Amino acid sequence: MTTPLTPEPTTLIRNAAFVIAWDATTRKHAYMPGADIAWRGGVLTFVGRGYDGPADRVIDGAGLMVIPGLVNIHCHPSSEPMNKGLTDEVGSPGLYNSSLYEYLPIFRGDLSGVTACVRVALAELLLSGVTTVADLSIAHPGWLDLLGESGMRVVVAPMFRSARWFTRNGHLVEYEWDEKAGVKAMEEAFALIERAEQHPSGRLSGMAVPAQIDTCTPQLLKDSHAEARRRGIPWQIHAAQSVVEFHEITRRHGLTPIQWLDRLGTLGPGTIIGHGIFLDDHPRTRWSTDIDLGLLADSGTTVAHCPTVFARRGIMLRDLGRYRRRGVNVGLGTDTYPHNMLEEMRLAAYAARLMAETPRALTSSDLFEAATVNGAAALGRDDIGRLAPGCRADLVMIDITYPGMRPARDPVRSLIYAACDRAIRSVVVDGQEVVRDGKCLTIDYAAAAAELEEAQKRMIAGVPERDWAHRPLEAISPPTFLTI
Repeated sequence: MTTPLTPEPTTLIRNAAFVIAWDATTRKHAYMPGADIAWRGGVLTFVGRGYDGPADRVIDGAGLMVIPGLVNIHCHPSSEPMNKGLTDEVGSPGLYNSSLYEYLPIFRGDLSGVTACVRVALAELLLSGVTTVADLSIAHPGWLDLLGESGMRVVVAPMFRSARWFTRNGHLVEYEWDEKAGVKAMEEAFALIERAEQHPSGRLSGMAVPAQIDTCTPQLLKDSHAEARRRGIPWQIHAAQSVVEFHEITRRHGLTPIQWLDRLGTLGPGTIIGHGIFLDDHPRTRWSTDIDLGLLADSGTTVAHCPTVFARRGIMLRDLGRYRRRGVNVGLGTDTYPHNMLEEMRLAAYAARLMAETPRALTSSDLFEAATVNGAAALGRDDIGRLAPGCRADLVMIDITYPGMRPARDPVRSLIYAACDRAIRSVVVDGQEVVRDGKCLTIDYAAAAAELEEAQKRMIAGVPERDWAHRPLEAISPPTFLTI
């Protein structure tokens, strides 16, 4: 006789002060005061008032706001934490202030450093309420298990390309091509994605990422896009991310980066453009056309907006509100440190208003949608980024009695514009608590940060050798103060 399976326990948050619930009628988030949320296993079973079902664990919701877990669609956990204190104020003057071509290749850690980078980044993401992240990295040993141990929901996005970029003089970017290596790397990426989808954690999925529009052959772009469509997974590419790249693509093809992707047939639902800043109507790259924004909107393409990394160079998308009003699906990412999604949201709001020169450029609801349901849609999912029965139990509990949240007349605004991650009490992914009382339960954040510091010291020692001009670090990234 078969032994009956023991029912999974049910957890209930009773009478939460606020729940950001999904209104199926309006297809919008809505405040729901005095609400209950229940989940069993990794699935939400109840979002509403007056829950009268079974509960094995009950959490008193007094003083809590419950929001859906945030969805981050563009992140580089395996490298960016290493750059703290190094690239905060750098940008190549001869390359339109981008940091990509001169500095990105010289700040690279060893394998131990990569592991520390990933742990630091994922801990920071969890602590800021992110439950789903797209990890755009170069494949590295132990990657999948490292992600699985974190407790996060991760879209594994191994990058591949046909060429590497470099500069010999700080003002000219050159490309070294190896098309066969690009094809091989693409095949390896899809094989790794298959392994991710079979990972025992059950929380890993895949995304195809030809790394940059200017480092991939047209055939690699078309083939990877077709394979992503066949597999039903998202396809993301860095494009329209620098003035250098814009000029390179227009020189090669007589089309803007967005128009070139359209010509190749790679725009559309399921496609994510990493950054998408330099369109044909951007003041720094004004082209002879004015169609890029419409191509993005009408094709259903998503833009991954990551303001912090560009704000450091004096660069910004113009502007997030304009993209949304035209109908472009925009999600958010943390392209660089700090991996704090709430701080990224705050900057996204302020940058949009600065670029548009009006406080009406972007609403807080627009911003919250970008960090939740828009990102989920970009990943082809309607079961994350919202709180509704049947969705995954990915949620964040906010302490609205925290002084930085008060007054809590509009608690989402208090969270984004004032308290940020300091008010987070608990984070749940797939029904499992991964953050409690401001501490990450799955990653030793402090130990990872200590390892990262040692790895950065090792990496710094080799900077002059990797730099085109063999400059000491102090000449590339001078310290804030002289040492006396």
